Amino acid sequence: MSLHDDIAEVLITEEELHKKIVELGQAISRDYAGQDVLLIAVLKGATIFLSDLMRQISIPHEIDFMAISSYEGKSTESTGVVRIIMDLETNIRDRNVLIVEDIIDSGYTLQYIIENLETRRPASIHICCLLEKPERREVDIPIDYLGFSIPNRFVVGYGLDYDSIYRNLPYIGVLRPELYTG
Repeated sequence: MSLHDDIAEVLITEEELHKKIVELGQAISRDYAGQDVLLIAVLKGATIFLSDLMRQISIPHEIDFMAISSYEGKSTESTGVVRIIMDLETNIRDRNVLIVEDIIDSGYTLQYIIENLETRRPASIHICCLLEKPERREVDIPIDYLGFSIPNRFVVGYGLDYDSIYRNLPYIGVLRPELYTG
């Protein structure tokens, strides 16, 4: 049995992802031309997105990582309690920061990250997010660079997981509900 067998539907194909990431990379390169930019990926979900995105950015940039947790175990819903598991190594004071996120559901985790980073006095903070679920949004977070708006379905692949599995799928797929419902 293959991981692909656990997918009820492919929501965004590998080709659609590539095309959108090229567009995002071009827009970021244009908007930050001549500036110092630091890409901060939120682990673990944004790793594949960051890897592909940074190859499409044609201007000099640096990367760093934060690990944030608001989920426990096999849950498909955030606990609402956000914790920093791994912090940045880079001093962001007076830097242009671009947060690279895989998905925004309620917005609480990203709100926490932004508020935390603002205390470090960067020159600017902007958001690049691959996926958002508008139906689930509870916090208004302006997204500067958005890949796709998707329906409120449980998705995996391209860095997104369920119980640490499915990150390696090259597309965004809807996980069969019987695999995560009791």
